Amino acid sequence: MKSFLAKNETTERNWRVIDANGAILGRLASKIAMVLMGKDKPTYTPHVDTGDFVIVVNAEKVRLSGDKDEHKQYQTYSRYPGGQKSIPFKRMLERSPERIIELAVKRMLPKSTLGAHMFKKLKVYRGSEHNHAAQQPQKMEL
Repeated sequence: MKSFLAKNETTERNWRVIDANGAILGRLASKIAMVLMGKDKPTYTPHVDTGDFVIVVNAEKVRLSGDKDEHKQYQTYSRYPGGQKSIPFKRMLERSPERIIELAVKRMLPKSTLGAHMFKKLKVYRGSEHNHAAQQPQKMEL
């Protein structure tokens, strides 16, 4: 019996909507990463992008478990002396809640050009409105 290997040309990609209202960040990000990679489909092939498009709404209502919201820091470094910056979770949530979900999901995807291609299928929005109604996305429960 031959093994099944999916091909880019024959892969069917659907659109899914996830509501992040009250969802825990890590659990939400792992579910999104699984859908983006296509691991929830029987046609999953590691070297082919078989995943679906994911739309996340209400990004500003995501939460962390425990007291991590007081201790979690996002760090950037410009590679210059004194160029390290730390942004607390609460400030990041106020300024750009979309970036919080994007960073969590991006770090769970493969670190390759295939992972970058998968990441482009993620659309994150603040609030409950998105502009992908023409794609007829299906609601996905967590």
